Amino acid sequence: MLVRKLMSCEAFIAGDRTLLRELLHPDKQPIDLRYSLAHATVAPGDTSTPHALRTSEVYYILSGVGEMHIGDEVQQVEPGDAVYIPPNARQFIHNVGTEPLVFLCIVDPAWRVEDEVVFE
Repeated sequence: MLVRKLMSCEAFIAGDRTLLRELLHPDKQPIDLRYSLAHATVAPGDTSTPHALRTSEVYYILSGVGEMHIGDEVQQVEPGDAVYIPPNARQFIHNVGTEPLVFLCIVDPAWRVEDEVVFE
């Protein structure tokens, strides 16, 4: 059985400037899994850097409020919202609230650095 504790996962700043903790990744644990699962945090007033993945992605909002940008579309997101991000879509999220915006990121197939383009 594999159980990963969030606070025992190393925190790092991802390429899109979100604070990330990778919970599950088939390249980093001995698991038979297609996708990767990460926990992300964006501070109040901050915005992730626009980026695109060659793979599909889902954000599941746990706390805080944000503005999700995918291509030319913008929509407010809040706890309980699941956001589908299609492959190759330019995307970023802006924390419009006063508390951290916290969400899960599910990438399928699993996230790999070569599958991401960050627009500076």
